[in-house]
This record gives sequence, structure tokens and C-alpha cells, in this order.
Amino acid sequence: MTPAPATGPVLRPPVDVMRPRPADEIPEQGSTAGGLQYSLKLDGFRALAFVLEDRRVYLQSRSHRDLSREFPEIAAHLGAHLPVGVVLDGELCAYRDGRLSFTDLLRSHADRRQAGVPVSYIVFDVLALPGRDVRPLPLVERWKLLGTALREIGPPVQPVLATLDEETARGWFRDLRAVGVEGIVAKALRSPYRAGATWSWRKVRHADTLDGTLLGLVGPVDRPRALLVRLPDDRTVTTSPKLTPAQAREVGALAAGRLGEPAEDPEHGPVTPLADPLPVELRQQAGRHETARFVRVRADG
Repeated sequence: MTPAPATGPVLRPPVDVMRPRPADEIPEQGSTAGGLQYSLKLDGFRALAFVLEDRRVYLQSRSHRDLSREFPEIAAHLGAHLPVGVVLDGELCAYRDGRLSFTDLLRSHADRRQAGVPVSYIVFDVLALPGRDVRPLPLVERWKLLGTALREIGPPVQPVLATLDEETARGWFRDLRAVGVEGIVAKALRSPYRAGATWSWRKVRHADTLDGTLLGLVGPVDRPRALLVRLPDDRTVTTSPKLTPAQAREVGALAAGRLGEPAEDPEHGPVTPLADPLPVELRQQAGRHETARFVRVRADG
């Protein structure tokens, strides 16, 4: 007699999440073998949802912390509508005045409830079903399974807005910034779910180009890792991410005749200041982790 297949959990927390790598532009649909899915990049708390025994739900943060006590309505809704063994990946999102509000996620559950701030769980992937780990399957198949799993669950849990149409995605990128959407995530339809950062998923955030002033170099003066820059609002920040080798060589060469003595900046650590600052072009990315990315030294410098 063949034993009955397992129907309980095959995945238990903690599980590391799959992460997109940043890109400057939305990739074209024909640029990846097998095609791309485009979905909204939302500003919330990344969370895996595990439906465990007795319909108990564990909401695991990216850092493996349990968020279920902070979002009990979401946990209860998932437990009441999904079978034991389901594992989802998504974003906990709060809404205020018709737009996403990350700061409200930082408030206590009691404060959010008193203020009437709704929270939704926006799901973009499924990792497991009862008795079955589906992470090895390509995204195109997992997406179909996700649609079936969420067919009757309803708000405050819902699938992320996604499309295969590149022009639709570009329209979302252009038009939905006003409601707090950070950008677009492009995912290879053939991609399995693998923990860690991957080029199979690429995130494109809204960014604003602005003029800044190069004040100093961080790291070796001929190949700096980052730059100390002043923004138009007079804030001083270090650029991120790390300069590319070509950028590092260019800045090192242009700064060579302008260097002062190495110093310890009270906010940014060891830096070699420029006696004669240079104008630079920066890209400031939107979102709660606002960063200044170096683009180039301006020609008028």
C-alpha cells in the first residue's frame, strides 16, 4: 500500500529570502531568455508567511524576526484562509491618505489601530504548498500556483500588481510614484527561488538627478571607494554604492592636484578632503533608504 503524501509543512522558519539587485533602467522584455514579469516595488516590511500547525502563522522578517504579534490581523487572516504548509513571500504595507506609509509600519499595533491605519500583505511569490517545496519551480509556474492559493482569500491579503507587458510596467513606474510606489521589479520567468541577491530579479527605483559638490575621497586617493559630497540642501553624505573601477580611476585622476591632508570627519570617518572642491552629478534614489549615487564629475569642474 502506497503511503499517503505528506500534507504538513515542508518549510519552517527561518528561511532566507531571494533579493533583487538594483538596476538603473527597466529591462526590455526581450532582454532575458524566457521573458520577464514586471511587478510593483512597494515600500513596506518584507515578510515570509508560514502557515504552521493549528493554522498558526509565523510572519518572518528579512532578518528572521517574528512579526506576527505586530501584525496580528494579517496573521489571523492567513491562518483562517490558507492550509497548513503554505509559505508565501510578500510585503507588509501600511496606507495613509491614499498612499503607502512606511513610517506607520514603525508604530505599534495599538497606535496603528487607534489611528485607523490599515495594513495589507501584498504577496508576490509562493515557496511551499502543503507537503511540497515549490522553490525549484520557475517563477511562471509559481505565479500560477500563487494565484490558485490566493483565489478566495481576499483583503487584506492580495497578490502584487504584475504584468508581462513592458509598456504597462513603464506606465506604472511613471504614474504610481504619487501613491508611494518605489518602482518596478523585473523578474525572469524561468527563475527558481534561491536565497540571496540575484540578477534574475532586478529592482528599478525612482531617482532624481541633482548637482552636488565633491568635498573628499574615502579610501585610496587614486582609487577611492566612495565620495564625501554636499547635497543642494547642504547635507553632507557619502555616496553609495561603491564606485565602479572606471569611476574610481576618473575621480582619482581629477582630484590628484586638489588633495588636502587626510582627516577624520566626525560623521563619516577617515577622508581625504579636496582643497578645491569639484562639482559632481548625483542620482538620489527615492524611498526610506535615501542614498546619493555618484554619476560623474561635471564638465564645468
